[in-house]
Amino acid sequence: MLMFMGEYNHTIDEKSRLIIPSKFRNQLGDTFVVTRWMENSLFAFPSTEWKKFEEKLSNLPLGGKDARAFRRFVMAGATETEFDKQGRIVIPQNLREHAQLQKDAVITGSGNGFEIWSKENWEQYTSGVAEKFDDIAESLVDF
Repeated sequence: MLMFMGEYNHTIDEKSRLIIPSKFRNQLGDTFVVTRWMENSLFAFPSTEWKKFEEKLSNLPLGGKDARAFRRFVMAGATETEFDKQGRIVIPQNLREHAQLQKDAVITGSGNGFEIWSKENWEQYTSGVAEKFDDIAESLVDF
């Protein structure tokens, strides 16, 4: 079972390359998928998890406006990627723009994949969640 966890700070170089933590690289295989995600972040799926997610997307009702919008947003932003010899990936311009990635990036484990955030967006997001974390935890009491 895949388990991506932890928080790692890295920088994006002038050629849009980002190093991925070795703990994550070991679980990803030769290729994997990176796509636009929520809260101005990116999500990286190992190929096996992407296939499962893609199947769920294909089962969304095409007649539903929100389902179509979600499907389009994620699928149009998806790109298959692979590592270079130094364990880096190239973040395409459209994905960099979506995630507002300039130089400093934060890579966060998210269970079956990982997220890529700009440092500024991650700090803003986590400070907002921290303020209401007790309420969030309480709402998940049956979890």
